[in-house]
Amino acid sequence: MDATETAKRTATASAATGRGRGRRQGYATGDARRARILNIALQEFGENGYRGTSLARIAERAELTQAGLLHHFRSKQELLTAVLDLRDAMDAERLDLSNLPDGGEPTLLALVALVEHNARQPGIVQLFTVLTGEAVTTDHPAHGWAQERYRLLSTSIATALQHGVQAGELRADLDATACAQQVMAMMDGLQLQWLLDPERMDMAATFRAYIDGLLKQISA
Repeated sequence: MDATETAKRTATASAATGRGRGRRQGYATGDARRARILNIALQEFGENGYRGTSLARIAERAELTQAGLLHHFRSKQELLTAVLDLRDAMDAERLDLSNLPDGGEPTLLALVALVEHNARQPGIVQLFTVLTGEAVTTDHPAHGWAQERYRLLSTSIATALQHGVQAGELRADLDATACAQQVMAMMDGLQLQWLLDPERMDMAATFRAYIDGLLKQISA
């Protein structure tokens, strides 16, 4: 191979490497920009709800044009879906709602740990509270998500409690479904009070005391 051919091949390989590096850098930049948009949208949806949130405002905070934002998320509804997925992923790091610990007491104590974690994540709690409040209307884009989430959590807690009954850990006359719904109602009610007045409401301590009392009532 002569010097001219070697130079041509070296130049071609260098250009290909440069293009590959450029693509990788482009992907990394795009991922970072998408993550920034999601974090800003999470804050905006949590503060203003879905209907009160503006794509123009999110784009401005992300230092993008609205067209630039729509390059990453094609609509406000798609952005909301991505934010809800992000929120669920954050929750899954602490507790897999579809696979709670087997048995009543382990499940209830896992929920205590989740509430304690949430007490350090006010933005995430606010997002959930605001969006689920809005989502009671059937035309809200998060309606199906909220409905499915409550069904999943209720079923998972009730199933774990029923296993506790079957194992002789919990009282035989326990209504597992009603108990699960009451636990969920307590979690939601405490979250709302905590968001409204965090200085006076210790959400984690109050929920732990509630679960401690509940376990005394329902233990076999």
